[in-house]
Amino acid sequence: MPKGKTHKGLLKRVRITKTGKVSHRSAFHKHLSSHKSGKRLRQLRKDPFVTASEAKRFEKMLFRRLRGRNQPLSAMKRSPSPEQRAAMKAEKKAAAAND
Repeated sequence: MPKGKTHKGLLKRVRITKTGKVSHRSAFHKHLSSHKSGKRLRQLRKDPFVTASEAKRFEKMLFRRLRGRNQPLSAMKRSPSPEQRAAMKAEKKAAAAND
C-alpha cells in the first residue's frame, strides 16, 4: 500500500504547535489595507488558530493528528509510553491466564 504524502503547500503555510494546534496567517491582511475598515483589520488580527472542522480537513492533508481551537487536549489520542505499553501487555497476559 502506498504511503501518504504530506501536502507541501499547506505545510509551508501553517505552523503546528507542540499541543497540536494549527496556527496560520489570516488572508486579506498583508497589504492593500487602506480601503479596509479598522474593524475589519482588527478582526483579521484575531485568533491565528484553525477551528476543529478545519483541523480535521488538515489532518487528511498532512497525515497526522491535530487539534482545533475549540478542542481540549484530551481530544488528541496519544501513543502510550513504553512503561504503559508494558503494563498493558502484562494485564492482557494476566487476563489470558485467568481464562
